[in-house]
Order: sequence, then structure tokens, then C-alpha cells
Amino acid sequence: MGRFIIYTNGVESVSMNGILRPPKSILKPVGRALAQFKMIREGDRILLGLSGGKDSLTLLVVLKHLQRHAPVKFDLAACTVDPQIPGFDPSPLKEFLAELGVPYFYHSEDFLEQAARQMKGDSFCSFCARKKRGILYTVCRREGYNVLALAQHLDDLAESFLMSAFHSGDLRTMKAHYLNNAGDIRIIRPLVRVRERQCQAFAQQAGLPVIVDNCPACYSKPTERAHFKQLLHAEEQRNAHLFANLWRAMQPLIADDNQGGALLGG
Repeated sequence: MGRFIIYTNGVESVSMNGILRPPKSILKPVGRALAQFKMIREGDRILLGLSGGKDSLTLLVVLKHLQRHAPVKFDLAACTVDPQIPGFDPSPLKEFLAELGVPYFYHSEDFLEQAARQMKGDSFCSFCARKKRGILYTVCRREGYNVLALAQHLDDLAESFLMSAFHSGDLRTMKAHYLNNAGDIRIIRPLVRVRERQCQAFAQQAGLPVIVDNCPACYSKPTERAHFKQLLHAEEQRNAHLFANLWRAMQPLIADDNQGGALLGG
């Protein structure tokens, strides 16, 4: 990677000698989330679930930057789960991870074939998500990583919150930091205070090797998540404080389940 200058939300971010620096507009909310929810502790071994989308690539660059500069020391690796969807080609990620000096694991399975045999009334998206999560847990255990980092952002949390309230009558959303059912892996979401548009802008302007998700199950018809994304977008045009208000409203639902330990943030 060469040298280039990035402007995101008016903040300059520079890549010098192949080292990417995310803009402060992303680093600041990530730092706040890490501190608020005590996500990263001294000696953690973090595996990032890397789909190759704009969000997970943004989180990769953020975590690599923190690994270089944060006072808390941690290991970092990434894993891509390839569901063998036609047209999905994650091969560019291997070179990018090598340039960053991040260990990379790759797992490939035919999810469509498995879904045809195993699905019982569930959606393919739900089936795929469960399969990917199980594989990421397996890689964590096999390779000795105690933390799984996922790249959901504030827009994802808001959409999940509304979908749960509208369709289930429940007040739920994704947690920022929690322990899995087996009690051996902590799951963290460092982007919970970051907007989707910030990830999109950074990925484009930094020239990150974004892999287009062209799963036929996701694009054959509009999804519920897409509907709520549009609903939130329309409401934000009328209320500039919408996501700040939703962030405050969701605090009890995303609260940290893992108190204690040295933490990273600022």
C-alpha cells in the first residue's frame, strides 16, 4: 500500500508507509465504546469475524491501529467463513491481511446445500448466521482466541431494536459485550457507537478491498432489515437527533455483561 490522504467527515486520516490510520470520527466513538463496555483486556487474543464487507474491514483497520498504539496489549487475527455463494470471492482479503501483518484463517462450506437438508422453517439468513457463528467459535477454540470481535454498528442495533419491538413485542437488540453460552468466549462489538455511513465513507476513501455480498437469498426480495433501514433513514431526515436518542434508549439492552479486568478505551 502506498501513501494517501483520506478526508472523512472533515477529519484527515493518512496512510504512510503502508500503515492505515482510521479517522478520529471513528476512533473516538470506538474508544468510548471500548471503555464503556470494558471490551478489551490485557493479554486478550481477539479473532475478528471478517466477511469482507465495509463494516468488518473498517473494524479490522481500527483494531490493527489500536494494537499498535493502545496501552493494553492484545493479539489480533481474522477469520473469513465462505458459504460458497455463487459470485462471492473473498480471495483479495488474503493479500490485504498479509500486508497488515494479521494472521488469517479461512473456512469454506456449502451452506446452500446444507440448508436444503437441514433447514426447518427458518430463513436462510438465520441459518447462515448460526452456521458462521458456530464456525467462528470453533476457530477461536482451536487457535486459542478468547474474544470474538463482530462488526455490527449503531444502525444495526437500531434496526434490531425496532424489528424486535414491532414483530415480537420485546425490547431487545444486540449486546455490546457478552459471554457465549459455553462461557469460554467473549463477544465484543467495538463499532456500536459508529454509524454505517462512517464505515462506508472510510472503506471507499481508503480503498479497502470490500467484497460485495451478492447472496441470492438476501437480494431476491427486500428483507425486513432493509425495510427498517429505510424507515430509520426517513425518520432521520425529520429528526437529526434520532440515533442519539435511540442510543440512550437502548442502553439497558446493550449493557456490559462482563465487568472487571484491565480495559482499553479513552
